[in-house]
Amino acid sequence: MSILTKIQQLIENTISAAFQVDCVGLFSIDVAEDTAQRGEITTNAAMVLAKKLNTQPKALAELLKNALTQRSEVDFVDIAGPGFINITLKKEAWLSELDDIVRNGDFPAVAGQINESPIHIEFVSANPTGPMHAGHVRNAIFGDTIASLLEKMGHKVHREYYINDAGKQIEALGKSLYWRYMEARGQTVEQTDDMYPGEYLAKLGQKVADDYWDMWRVYPYEECLEEFKEIAVSSMMNLIRRDLAELDVHMDYYASEKAIIEAGKVDEAIQLLERQGDVYTGVLTPPKGVDSVEDWEERPQMLFKATKYGDDMDRPLRKSDGTWTYFATDIAYQMDKMQRGFRKLINVFGADHCGYVKRITAATKAIAKGLGLAIFQGSFSDFASSSLVRANSGKLGQESDEVLMEVKLFQIVNFFENGQPIKMSKRAGTFITSRDIVNKVGMGATRFMMVSRHNDTVIDFDFQKVLELSQDNPIFYIQYAHSRICSVFRNVAKVFPDLGRGLEFSKEWPFSALGKDLAEDEIAIVRRLSSWPKILEQAAVFLEPHRISSFLYTLATDFHRLWTLGKRSSAARFINEQDKELTIAKITLLQAVAVVLRSGLGVLGIATMYRM
Repeated sequence: MSILTKIQQLIENTISAAFQVDCVGLFSIDVAEDTAQRGEITTNAAMVLAKKLNTQPKALAELLKNALTQRSEVDFVDIAGPGFINITLKKEAWLSELDDIVRNGDFPAVAGQINESPIHIEFVSANPTGPMHAGHVRNAIFGDTIASLLEKMGHKVHREYYINDAGKQIEALGKSLYWRYMEARGQTVEQTDDMYPGEYLAKLGQKVADDYWDMWRVYPYEECLEEFKEIAVSSMMNLIRRDLAELDVHMDYYASEKAIIEAGKVDEAIQLLERQGDVYTGVLTPPKGVDSVEDWEERPQMLFKATKYGDDMDRPLRKSDGTWTYFATDIAYQMDKMQRGFRKLINVFGADHCGYVKRITAATKAIAKGLGLAIFQGSFSDFASSSLVRANSGKLGQESDEVLMEVKLFQIVNFFENGQPIKMSKRAGTFITSRDIVNKVGMGATRFMMVSRHNDTVIDFDFQKVLELSQDNPIFYIQYAHSRICSVFRNVAKVFPDLGRGLEFSKEWPFSALGKDLAEDEIAIVRRLSSWPKILEQAAVFLEPHRISSFLYTLATDFHRLWTLGKRSSAARFINEQDKELTIAKITLLQAVAVVLRSGLGVLGIATMYRM
């Protein structure tokens, strides 16, 4: 058990004994960045709990201070400001953290699964009108990484791709393939503006012509469109599955819009809404300040009472030609998810879909009501936090059957080559594919860059900088740290052969040797390492994988600083030929750094480098 967990439990037990109140999960405890000003560990427990306990923050802080100072690991406790508690530990307490890290390795949040039913994550869901382009890559990697984070913390996860294989864009895709097929047969077909001119369809058209030269020669276009649509979608989805695999993204299920429509799910969903009075015929007024809105028509039409569930306006369900709107099929898809037993739903959308968030959230609430399900009152972070609290308290089996919908938006990625922006257009057929990116910089670098910033932040992806072997290239800098640690391990085995080879040193080492003096810079790294489980937990609870990439870069920077000190001073070197116990202490520190680097890169889906 880490020292942070021990202190947290001490505070919880002290509050419980004094006030008979459970305060699990209601306060934070963190390693301080500025140890000179705030001690080494800081907590807001007294500040956030005083009102709940009907007492003054400073009085509560004094109570907690008295309990903390009785711990053998604690050196000093200070109360700052109105009641913040700053804790300084004895060096031996930090050194014992290395034992915990090396022995326990990967820091699982809890033993076993937190919840019985999987969290449903829908991501990518790119229209199957071509291979995955650069704009889809961030969606794929962000969605896959938050799924990995949740799995790391003990949740079951279901990864799903929704295939938009119905509608006008598929009609245009079928026409485009027919045009390329006829072109391959030496015939001319008039090209229209809605066709996709990409070279990938020219290759597919040639293959169709080679395999079925005469099959559709005598048929008019209208009679063979369905076959061309089916061939095109199937071929494009094969490309997309291949592109996802190259990013090490693997879906559990591919849901089909066409299959949902053909199964009558849209009719079923609309009838469900009609029975509870959420559908009516009306005329929408145009939104203020908007010249044109895609789903607005000034005519009587079937509308969903989206405003009843928090949306800005009611939403059309049928187009003027009588077919369902895209939103209507999305309502059916949300119903299908719930009918399959999913209750916690996460959707990953690009920022250009921000206007869709309220309507899909409203639809989810309405469908849940129609199915007799309650709505979870809170955000996903509320659910994830309470799940962890229950798990850490040993109170599993209290999983809520309430429906929760969370949409995570991500900003665009700007691509550059030698500092110059790259212009892309899928309609014009001029775009960078997912495969282009992986072939150029590798899967690991691609995955890291796509979660290197908060999802609300635009990423500038410069191919030249991503390939640089410098501190300015974060994934190189992190991988290089792990590689350097491996080189130290190889060298220490030459000096002290009985310590073993490679990364797997004996766990029977005398950890009392850690009582040997380590420098303050080395103790600072131990403090950093002790916060890793907390970083993992926060990244999973808030669905923010950039916390992991940022932490790994900072940890790598700490290590490289030690490496540089060792180059300048023999006293700072990791291997001391005259002092085996001190060498063990320093190598144990590096072992712990390597464990955390591998753990973090593993969550991000990136292989660790042992030599560079």
